[in-house]
Amino acid sequence: MPKLKTNKSASKRFSRTKSGKFKRTKSFSRHLMTCKSAKRRRKFRSPETVADADYKQVATMLPYS
Repeated sequence: MPKLKTNKSASKRFSRTKSGKFKRTKSFSRHLMTCKSAKRRRKFRSPETVADADYKQVATMLPYS
């Protein structure tokens, strides 16, 4: 059986936690930050886990993580 290829764009966006979940960065946090409140900008810093509905797709893209 051949080795599976890792999806490189996914490997740059997601990382696996010790418990086996995937971490991701939050969306809407790249630019146009002046119009967003300080509270909202502060919440962008903390990582989010991938939703259960998307877990299987991400796990398929990252077979060896």
